[in-house]
Amino acid sequence: MSARTLLEHAAARHWTIGVAESLTGGLVTAAMVEVPGASSVVRGGVVAYATELKRTLLGVEPGLLAERGAVDADVAEAMARGVRRATGADVGLATTGVAGPDAQDGKPPGLVFVAVVTPARSAVRRLELDGGRAAVRQGAVGAVLGLAEDLLGGEGSVSAGR
Repeated sequence: MSARTLLEHAAARHWTIGVAESLTGGLVTAAMVEVPGASSVVRGGVVAYATELKRTLLGVEPGLLAERGAVDADVAEAMARGVRRATGADVGLATTGVAGPDAQDGKPPGLVFVAVVTPARSAVRRLELDGGRAAVRQGAVGAVLGLAEDLLGGEGSVSAGR
């Protein structure tokens, strides 16, 4: 779950990273740019907090958003694909979920989906995180960085985890 390790894996493959964030509001991008030399790998990030921005900035299908809402595995994957296009990055990371304290669209606080899309494969993880708003947001950051590190490091098998 280290931003430094993720950036090292991406640099070794000569890949760049773009990040689409909803509930994390820029925390994933901030974690990566704290690492010296991040500018050689990180292309940028899009904070699409409002559902409409997931559609307009990231290209998430309106029908998918209407049917399932913003907190969904397929929405997370579409956000990761969309940020690859938007930033011209090789790898897209995405976070979407409910930080709390209240439910959103009938989904409970702590329900989070993180996604990573690379040129070779993609993966999505569903999380049910405990704690307050800050803990859920930090848990989402760690989870998406960890998933990306797994995919780019090629260590072990990574399941879609839906």
